[in-house]
Amino acid sequence: MFNQRFFDSQLGHAALVSIAAMVAFTIFAGMLPTADAQSMLVGAPLVELA
Repeated sequence: MFNQRFFDSQLGHAALVSIAAMVAFTIFAGMLPTADAQSMLVGAPLVELA
């Protein structure tokens, strides 16, 4: 799908940085301590999607 020429371009570098940032965010989000369901209901505002 992608070749070496794409990753050598400026857009390819930006894509690699974006992928690395998403992976880092996923890892750090998984490391956050989890709260029990009751405190989440009290502390977080409720957002409903239509």
